[in-house]
Order: sequence, then C-alpha cells, then structure tokens
Amino acid sequence: MRIIRLSVALGIILAAFSMNVQAQHDNAASVDPFIGSGGHGHVFVGANVPFGAVQLGPMNIFKGWDWCSGYHYSDSIIIGFSHTHLSGTGCADLGDVSFMPYSGTLRTATGRQDNIQGAASSYYDHEHEQAAPGYYQVDLKNGVKVELTATDRVGMHHYQYTAAGTPRVLIDLANGIDSKTYESYVQRVDDYTVQGYRFVHGWAPTHKVFFYAKFSKPVKSLDTFLGDDRIGHDELQGRNVKSVASFADDVKDVLVKVAISSVSCTNAKMNMEQELPGWDFAATHKAAADKWNRQLGVVDIQGASESERKVFYTALYHMFIAPTQYCDVNGDFRGMDDKIYTNNKFRNYTTFSLWDTYRTLHPLFTVLVADKIDDMMNSMLSIYDQNGKLPIWPLLSGETNCMPGYSSVPVLADAYLKGFRGFDATKAVNAMIATGTYDKQNGVPEFMRYGYIPADKKREATSINLEYAADDRGTALMAKRMGRTEDYQTFLKRSNSYQLLFDTKINKIHPKMADGSWYEPYNPFLANHRDGVGDFTEGNGWQYTFMVPQDPEGLIACHGGDAAFVKNLDSLFVAEGDLGEGAPPDVSGMVGQYAQGNEPNHHIPYLYAYAGAQYKTAACVRALQKQFYVAQPDGYAGNEDCGQMSAWYVSSALGLYQVNPSNGVYVFGSPSFARATVNLPGGKKFTVVAHNNSDRNVYIQSARLNGRKYTRSYVTYQDIMRGGTLEFVMGPEPNRHFGAAKKDRPVSAR
Repeated sequence: MRIIRLSVALGIILAAFSMNVQAQHDNAASVDPFIGSGGHGHVFVGANVPFGAVQLGPMNIFKGWDWCSGYHYSDSIIIGFSHTHLSGTGCADLGDVSFMPYSGTLRTATGRQDNIQGAASSYYDHEHEQAAPGYYQVDLKNGVKVELTATDRVGMHHYQYTAAGTPRVLIDLANGIDSKTYESYVQRVDDYTVQGYRFVHGWAPTHKVFFYAKFSKPVKSLDTFLGDDRIGHDELQGRNVKSVASFADDVKDVLVKVAISSVSCTNAKMNMEQELPGWDFAATHKAAADKWNRQLGVVDIQGASESERKVFYTALYHMFIAPTQYCDVNGDFRGMDDKIYTNNKFRNYTTFSLWDTYRTLHPLFTVLVADKIDDMMNSMLSIYDQNGKLPIWPLLSGETNCMPGYSSVPVLADAYLKGFRGFDATKAVNAMIATGTYDKQNGVPEFMRYGYIPADKKREATSINLEYAADDRGTALMAKRMGRTEDYQTFLKRSNSYQLLFDTKINKIHPKMADGSWYEPYNPFLANHRDGVGDFTEGNGWQYTFMVPQDPEGLIACHGGDAAFVKNLDSLFVAEGDLGEGAPPDVSGMVGQYAQGNEPNHHIPYLYAYAGAQYKTAACVRALQKQFYVAQPDGYAGNEDCGQMSAWYVSSALGLYQVNPSNGVYVFGSPSFARATVNLPGGKKFTVVAHNNSDRNVYIQSARLNGRKYTRSYVTYQDIMRGGTLEFVMGPEPNRHFGAAKKDRPVSAR
C-alpha cells in the first residue's frame, strides 16, 4: 500500500518546479557538511537525503558531549558506519546498526582512544575524507576505501579492500552513541543476506531498529559474538550481539545495502525492494545528490562570495536533515506505545527538536517546504494519540521529555493560522488544550494553581513558565480563529503570565516564590543552578527577560515604554558579568549577555523593531551573522540543534524573521545578499532585492513591495506566499525614521 498524500497536487507542482530549479543551479556543490562538525556544533556528517530515515555516517569512540552526533572533527578513529544519527543536538543517542570493514584476523573489539591495536576500529585523517550532500568517502588507514550514499530508508556502502588478508565486515549491534542495547539479534538468511535488530535504551527511553542487509559478494562465513566473546555461526540473539561477515580472500570490492524499519525485518526488506532493488552505486549517489539539489533549489541567492554561498547553503542543508521520516514505504511505523500503526494516510515524521525549532525552523518550513507541513502536523497529532499529550522532544518510538515547554503547540497553531488544513483542526486545538492542562506535565499543576510557576516549587520554574506562556498564546489565537471565546480568554491570560514575573524595580524577569515574594538574593547574571534548583534553562535572567516572543508590545509596556525598553535591550549586548560556576556550555556565542549559541535568545535582536528602532535590529543581526556563522568546522556558536541554528541564519540572511511563533509576521533585519529568490509552490517567486548592499551598507534606507513605497518594518506570511518583490535600498547610516511610526511597527496577534 502506498502512502496516501493529503496535498498531492501541491506536491506534484512543487516537485516539478524544483526539478527545473535543479537543472539550473547546483546548490549542493556549495554545501560543506563539515561546517559545525567541530567546536560544539554537533552536526551529522555522512550520507542521507532530505528528511530521510537513514543517516549513514562514521562513528567515533564516544567521549562525551561533543560526540552527540557520533562524530567530531577533532577525532582520528572510526569504529563503524551506523545508519541513524542525530544532528546538532545536545543529547546523544542512536548510532544503530554499525558496519565496519577491515581485513585480516577475526576481531570485534572497539579499542580505546589511546590504543586500537587488535581492534576492528581504524585510524583516518581529513586529507583522505570527503563529504557532500548524499555522499561520504574516507580512506581508512586499515586499507579499506569506504564510500556511502543513501535513499530514504536504505544505506548503501561501497568497500574497496587494498590490504592483505581476508576481507571482512563487522556488524555491530552492541555499540551505539551513548545508548545501551538491551536485546539484539542477527541471522544469516542466505549467502548474500543478513538480517536482525537492535533494541535500545537511551535518551529516547526505548527504540527498536530492524535491518535487512544484502551483500554483492557471497558471505563465506558469519561468526557471531556476545560482546567480544565468540559464540558460534549464522544466528544469535542476546544483549550485545556482534557478528563478522567474511568473504573469500580474493574479494577486493564489496557493495552492501542496508535497509531499516521500526516494524520488522520483513518491512526492512520491503523498503529495500521498493527503494533500492539494484546495485548501481553511482546512480544511487546521483539520485541522492539530485534530491538534495531539488530541495536546496528552494532558495537562489545572488551577490554572495564563495564563502557566503558555502555558509548559506550549508545552513539550508542542515535545515533539511530533520525532522526525519519514521515510517516504511507502506506507511507503517512503531508508536510510542510499542504498537504498530498501519493504514496511515500521512507520512510519519520524528526527531522534532521542538524547544529549539518552534522559534525559526518551523515558521520557515511553512514557506520553504509547505508540502510537508500537513504530514508533520499529523505526526504530532498521532503522537498525542499514542502518548496522551502532544510531543515535547520525540525521537523514534520514545518521548525524551527534554527541555521546558510544550513547544509543538505554537507549531500547530502557526500552521493552522497560516491556512494549512490537511489535519484535523478541532482535534489539534483540543490536544493543545489537553496538553496545556495535563497534570503530569512538568509545572502545569503549579501554573494552573498560582497563575505562574513558583521558583520554590519546580526546578527551572521561571524558564518553564515563560515557555508555557509563549506556547499558550498559540492556543489562544487558534481558539479565537475557531470561535472558541472562552478557551481564547483562558489561554490569552496564561500567555500574559510573564507580566507576573517582571520586576519593574530592576526591569528584569525575576523568579517569584509561592508566597508571591521575589526570590532573593537574585543575580540575573547567573546561569548556574543555585541551591541545586535553578531558575532558568540554559540561560540567565538577562536573557530570559526578553523571552516573550508572543507579546513584545506587552513587554515594552512592562518597561514603561520604548525608551526604557531600548535602553535595557542595548544593555543586554554590552553587560558583563559572571555566569557562575557550573554554568551550562550551551550559553555560548556571547555578545554581552546575549547568547547566539542558544535558542531562547534568537528572536531578541528583532525586538528593537517593535519599539520603532528597526535600524538597531539591522546592525545587530548583520554583525551576528558575520561573527557566528563561518565556513569552517567550528563555524557555529553552539549546538546546531536539528536545523534551528541554521534556520536563524537563513531567515536573517533573507532579511526576514518571524518573532511571534504563531503570528505569521516576518520582521525586517538586514538582508545579506543583493538578491535572494524563494521558489514557492505553483511556480510563484518571492524575491528580496537589496540595492547598494555591502558589509558597510547594513541599514535599510527605504523599501518597496511590488513596486510601491513600503514604510512598514515587516511583511506577513500572506505577502510572501502570494509571490512578488520586496526591494530595499541599503546605506551605511541608519534611517531612524524607517519603521519608527506606530503604524509601521510589527504587531503581535491578540
């Protein structure tokens, strides 16, 4: 059974148009997948296709936080090539079903970073390593040249053995990326086929991966191991199963296809038979590259240097790695309740890093991948059915419950308010209300009892409160649009709860106790956890003072007006203070107390426009782009976080940023390129032209929309999706009048 698409006509139109774009531009050639693989970027390096279920890439020995994706640019040892990886996260998991080619004596050990003698692992260096969208290649120092490519659900390996000795492949179901195998199985089906599974406890509490592998050359023997203890041949079930496929000594060239499924080995086989029945590696690689070019062709930029193109298209590439497909070719998938869901009328997705991505990535998806929005919303509603609440940070068949907020709520609201109707809106708003009142959700009972979350009742209470307030504005707006007045008023009030935490004496968000008093002594510079409790998640009081993307006008009023607000916002970017001992490394990319390396800060530079000072936004975002997005392995300020860090750059480089995550209002910043064209569904185009643009000319002097004078400092989602041309005249000095009048400022929906 084929997956029934909800927007077939839109998908066909978008695909056909994208094919024309691809024929004209090889944007994939500008991508450098190694950007963000050093420092704290944590990006995936390997072969995949846009939003693919398979991320096939190298895996190092896990050594902590900077190896969350399984790979770090500083490393020199590869232990295998696994088929699932996270990209940019601050938590580690996956690394499922690892294949490692080598020659010589039978061995399965991983080794240590300081000694891999006698291990199956191998050294490598970057001089003999290449990566591009849909492709990875490395010459291992053990004498095997490895090439990787992928389809949606199948990884394809090409091994060329040059060293003496019997050619072999280690199939490792024990090692993952900081995850623990609790059950695994391997079986030699015939001389060319091996299948099995890996069941795992990890960051996602539980996930199951089944695989079906075909070799191009006959497997002479399949030796089985529990850990590194040799057990027998051909079949084994246990906790940490490994096996070694050995070939005839004269074999020098081997292709391997590995399909995965959350359902069964039978479904994995079906995935392979439908997606990759043949053995043409070059054709598979070309198909993956073409798919990436079609996806990257959604934006075309002009007037950029080679380095700027590399940074931009690499960011766009990172935006399209996750969410990842989580269903077989017939639509089946395993739910969070461990049940198999069949006859699905949508394409199921997972890996929603929502606390990060609700801010910029998902609002940008509604423009750049509009054909996928309904499927993503239906995936979230399916998780509600499985788990009793909307997703927080779902990964495969597990809910990590990571980070504060129920951040799927503004994503669903934004989609509905922008006109997407391929999901059940009544079910969605009911799920949003149920999630916001779910008594097992962290801090919700306290929120409902006190009207805010007291600092002496919950760890990181103030951050949780502010996230819920931002989320609740989305519920309010959707309820209002659907005529549910009582729900609208209830959640609007909740969305204004930040006002109860704003201390007018210090013009800061201030943690409040259950008795209504302020927590004292309070130091807004501290980002560590005082008294073992902590008030903020990966941030401090300076940063969270401005974590009100749903209502900047209300935050300005709390300050007493534009002047006081701008003064406080100016101070954020210059204030110096100690974050405190044990402050999380996520608070990075610092400019004063602003942290570009962490997501709750991302909207803050755009708040100036709400106070009539758009020129300050322009100067700030242009400087941040130049400072924190660089074409080198440590070129990101912090964790890339499943596309959010990149989405901020892409959106800012286009000159447009949605501050309120459920509002559809895109605030002007400072466009980076002379011309940027967004290729929309139906053959429409939205083009941003920046006349006289340069590193010095960062300020908007004037604007025109579709040839007419335009004085506002924002456009709407509808303006963009209708297509047209937005022209800016740029200059070296601020035009303080542009966007300053009340009628020209961005407005938050109420």
